[in-house]
Amino acid sequence: MILYFRFEKARIERNRIAEAAKGVGKPKVGGKFDLVNQDGQPYTDGDMEGKFALVYFGFTNCPDICPEELDKMAEMIDLVQATSGNVMRPIFITCDPARDTPAVVKSYLKEFHPALIGLTGTWEQIKSVCKAYRVYFSTPPGLKPGQDYLVDHSIYFYLMDPEGDFVEAIGRQHSPQQAAKIITDHIGDWRGKLDRG
Repeated sequence: MILYFRFEKARIERNRIAEAAKGVGKPKVGGKFDLVNQDGQPYTDGDMEGKFALVYFGFTNCPDICPEELDKMAEMIDLVQATSGNVMRPIFITCDPARDTPAVVKSYLKEFHPALIGLTGTWEQIKSVCKAYRVYFSTPPGLKPGQDYLVDHSIYFYLMDPEGDFVEAIGRQHSPQQAAKIITDHIGDWRGKLDRG
C-alpha cells in the first residue's frame, strides 16, 4: 500500500511538471520549424510528432561539452529503448549552420548513435528554432572567413511529448540513468497515442 502511494505521488508530480509547462503565464518551449535533416531532406516540427522527442542543441566543432552530452544522449537512447521500445526520436539541432551542413552533421552524428536525427538550416531558420525552444546561442562578432570559433549555447535536453508539447528539460546534472528514468516515467504516464514502430 505504501509503495502504491509513493508511485502515485511520483506520477502526480511528473504530471504537474508536464502540465506546468503548458500553463498560462509560462513561456512556451518548442514550436513550428522548417529545417533539413542530415540527408538534406526537409524536416519540420510535425515530423517529431507521434513519438516522444529528445532535442539537443549543439555544434559539430564543439571540443568537449557537445561530445560529452551526445555520448550521454546515446546512452539515454539505449536505456529508453531497452525498457520502452522505439518510442523516442533523438534529435540534434545545430547552433552553427554556417559550418554544419547536412553532410557535416551526418558524419559527426555517426560517432554517437545511429538513431540520432541531425537538423540544420539557414542562420535565420536556426535562430528561429532556438528562439522557439528558448535556447541561448552566440557566435563571436567580427569573424573573418575561415576563422575558427566556438558557439556559446544552452546545454539542455528538451523532452517533448508525442503531440509536440514540452514536457521537461533535462540538464547536465542528470546522469544517463537518471535522465532515462525521467523519460521512461513520462512515457509510462502518457495516455495518448504513441507510435511504437
